[in-house]
Order: sequence, then structure tokens, then C-alpha cells
Amino acid sequence: MSDIFHEVNEEVRREQFKKLWDRYGIFVVIAAVLVVAGVAGWRGYQWWQAKQAAEASVAYDAASELLQQGKAAEAEAAFAKLATDGTTGYRVLARLRAAEAEKNPEAAVAAYDSIATDSSVPPTFQQLASIRAAMLLVDTAPLADLTARLEPLTAADSTFRHTARELLALAAVKANDPASAKKWIDMLLADAETPQGVRARADVLSTLSQSGKS
Repeated sequence: MSDIFHEVNEEVRREQFKKLWDRYGIFVVIAAVLVVAGVAGWRGYQWWQAKQAAEASVAYDAASELLQQGKAAEAEAAFAKLATDGTTGYRVLARLRAAEAEKNPEAAVAAYDSIATDSSVPPTFQQLASIRAAMLLVDTAPLADLTARLEPLTAADSTFRHTARELLALAAVKANDPASAKKWIDMLLADAETPQGVRARADVLSTLSQSGKS
């Protein structure tokens, strides 16, 4: 008897499954196709990204080689093209290198400033661009201008705080502002993570500031 009941139960289950399949089977097939298509699409996208990154890497290396060879105009054009056509990371790097290759200081500062104020650029690269611009301006710009540019980068958690503080100390010495120079020099010397080279230059700046020489 148990075998008969088992067969009946199996038949009932098959009948129920058939009804469910007749009613919902098409949706199962569609779902399966969508899953397969989604996986294939994602794999294709990953391959495309890797290909784009590889091409951008080759283009960046080629442009850097032109710069090292002294072919500034060609390098600038190559970096400009990569800044437009490259992947996200290489676009930013290309913009930085294009600014570096720029022979006109004012144009270079403008290029760095455009990176520093571009919200689509990662903060670290924005800060680096601000530092690079300040390096070009430290001999000519007023101390107030450099302070406005660099003071936000001198915070204790800033990646480029040591460079920003050193540039401000140098600018203060050049401006014959010993109070400002002391402020930034003291911050450099009090920071246990200040690199030894920066610390040594801070001592020199301190001596210059105290002697009133610029």
C-alpha cells in the first residue's frame, strides 16, 4: 500500500509542477537568460576596462618618455590627448604632467589650479596640484596669496602638510615676516613625522629668519 501512496504522491507533485511550469516557466527562462547575459556583460566590461587601462598606461609612458627626451611640445600634446581620452586615473596624471611640461609659469599655475579646484579629481591629487602651483609661485606671489592657497593643507592629517608648511616658512622668510616664519617652522620641528631633510631646511630657514636675511 505504501508504494501505491508514494506513486500517487509523486504523480500529484508532477502534476503540480507541470501546472506551475506552464504558468511560470517562461519567467524562469527569462530570469536565467538575464543572469547569463548580466554575467557576460560584466565580464565584457571588465575586459574593456583592462584594455583601456593598458592602452592608457602605454600612452602615459610614451608621453613621459617624450618629456624626458626634452620634447616638451610633443609631450604636452600627448598628455593633453591622454587627459581627454584616457581612463580616470591616467586623465588626472596626464593633466598633472601636462602642467609640469608647460614652459609658461602662469599657464602652468593655471593648469594646476584647474586640477586643484576640479571636484571630480580625488582630493590627494587636488592637494598635490595646489602644492605644485605654490612651488611655482613661492618666489613671486605675496605671502597672503600663498597662505590662502596652502594653509588648508597644513592640518595635522594632511598628506602634504610638511611641504605646505615648508613653503609657507620660506615665503615668510622672503617676505621678512619673522612671526609667520616662526609659526610654520615651529610646526615643522614639533611634528615627529617631519622628514629629516625638511627638518634640516627648517633649521636653515629659522636661522635666516632670525638674521633678517631673505
